[in-house]
Amino acid sequence: MTNNYHGMKDTMDGRHVPMTSLRSGKGEELLPDLYSFTNQIVNLCLVGNHSDDWVLVDTGMPGSADTILKEVEERFGKGSKPKAIILTHGHFDHVGAVVDLVEKWDVPVYAHEAELPYLTGKLAYPEPDSSVEGGLVAKMSRFFPNEPVDLGNHVLALPADGSIPFMPEWKWLHTPGHSPGHVSLFRRKDRSLIVGDAFVTVRQDALYKVLVQKQEVHGPPRYYTTNWDQAFASVKKLQGLNPEVAVTGHGTPMTGQELELGLRALVENFEQAAVPDHGRFLKRENDR
Repeated sequence: MTNNYHGMKDTMDGRHVPMTSLRSGKGEELLPDLYSFTNQIVNLCLVGNHSDDWVLVDTGMPGSADTILKEVEERFGKGSKPKAIILTHGHFDHVGAVVDLVEKWDVPVYAHEAELPYLTGKLAYPEPDSSVEGGLVAKMSRFFPNEPVDLGNHVLALPADGSIPFMPEWKWLHTPGHSPGHVSLFRRKDRSLIVGDAFVTVRQDALYKVLVQKQEVHGPPRYYTTNWDQAFASVKKLQGLNPEVAVTGHGTPMTGQELELGLRALVENFEQAAVPDHGRFLKRENDR
């Protein structure tokens, strides 16, 4: 596939990140119209249950387009394509295949207005903070791509009223902290939540836990989260929704009482459980 398509630039081309988990390649139908698929270490969602009326949420790791297309074909049939792509945010593991998929499908992409500079080549994210305490993934994060993709006019701002194009029963919520324009998606009728990385269900900085996908409600990945005050406010906002089903960007989907208790514990112990003891994204004491 080309690197330039109607003004797009794919900075993820050739940037394969050799990390995986035991769940990689596995899909799970959580509800008839909510399907989660694990691509290496990150989850994306197919929302909808008809081959001509569904939406893709996030686009996996760099180099994953063929894997995603194969999963779509198995789920919805040959030639099926989404009405749109919704991005929870623009970090490399959530936009890895976005340019390739837009080239293939010619569908619009939607993200929060504050995330658009990172999706149109105008701003790069800060380099990951590999100095935060944690496991090997945190140390490896200095090798992760932080360059912005450039979707040109293929990416649009999500509507300001909280609605989501082609997802009529869902609303988006601004859940910043992990990134400025991070969003989570919620459907009130069955309390389904697509979290992105506002919180995760695996300790993402620990290589062994990522590999085996050891389930635990945890704060957003430490090495990429740039505003911990906002991250805490976002977790509290999501806990207040009392979700019944949650698909996070990393880790296994979680439901019911386990999700409720895990979120409550995270909120009650956020400073100790989620926030690193040191790191360049922490406020200095005299700035508090």
